[in-house]
Amino acid sequence: MERATTKAERLLQIEALLLAYPEGLTQAEIARRVGVNRSTIHRYLPDLTARFAVYEMDDGRLVIDRDHYLTNVRLTLHEAMAVHLAARLMATRSDKQNPHAAAALRKLGLALQKLAPRISEHLQCSAEVMDDAAQRHDPVYLEVLEALTRAWSVGRKVCLWHRHEGTGRVFEYVFAPYFIEPYAVGQTTHAIGWREPPGALRTLKLERIRRIEALDEPYEIPADFDPRELLADAWGIWYTEGEPVEVVLKFHPRVANRVRETRWHRSEQVEEQADGSLIWRARVAEPQEMLPWIRGWGGDAQLIEPRELRNRMMGEARRLAEAYGWQVSRGSATESDTLDQTFANYFGE
Repeated sequence: MERATTKAERLLQIEALLLAYPEGLTQAEIARRVGVNRSTIHRYLPDLTARFAVYEMDDGRLVIDRDHYLTNVRLTLHEAMAVHLAARLMATRSDKQNPHAAAALRKLGLALQKLAPRISEHLQCSAEVMDDAAQRHDPVYLEVLEALTRAWSVGRKVCLWHRHEGTGRVFEYVFAPYFIEPYAVGQTTHAIGWREPPGALRTLKLERIRRIEALDEPYEIPADFDPRELLADAWGIWYTEGEPVEVVLKFHPRVANRVRETRWHRSEQVEEQADGSLIWRARVAEPQEMLPWIRGWGGDAQLIEPRELRNRMMGEARRLAEAYGWQVSRGSATESDTLDQTFANYFGE
């Protein structure tokens, strides 16, 4: 019994060592660190291969296959519910097939069958959504996500070919991923990291990466890099080195309760007006990123500040009105009550 226990302990030691050295270690190096003969490590190879997804490189180094290494996770009922909510959000806000996400949800569902059979059932349903043929099959996106995940996990740079949004041209970069962030608004995924050129922090949309290759060049994430701080003032994924901009909106009384139900930004402040409307304020890194959200409120939200964004929304409102056959005067692009009064009369306000 003592011998078996010792072997089990040594296997765990070797597992921890190989996790700490993603580039791998030779059998001699492992033996020296564990304090056994090299022949002992050689005898353990079948167990290491079967239990920890360890394989041997051509140069003799033993490496954990991180794509297939299994981690053990134990959850309480309420932790499992938190994962269920996150899974539902992912399943409903992603338009791409993701077999890794589906497999993870199925495993979690199976693990919860006895503890929480109803949650287990719905996790399995979420997995089916992620595997649904109706989801867009994008093998390039999946390959890019896998490559960036590996690079991020072991601290190795990648070479990638990224399509520029405006010109459509494809540029080659060396990239060190610091953080990977989903973006619910556009159902997209973004990688934040150090890009060469220009030798600066940049954010890349994974859906625009057309090709990616792993490099052997290591990198370190700066100690002062904190994605929470970087994105603290962002509405979603856009950040800036400048000061955040104050955004002010006025919400109609009919949507006031809905606005109050959600905290939309960490800096927001809400002031209730005498007529039941709300004045909503927040300091946002890049207010342009808010436009889809503002448009979603339609005529129930009036953008007051910043002025340049207000003028842009006024122009969009004019074009929208004309698209539906309303004849709108172009003589005044600033504060005219004519259009407001027209719509007020039309809706009986």
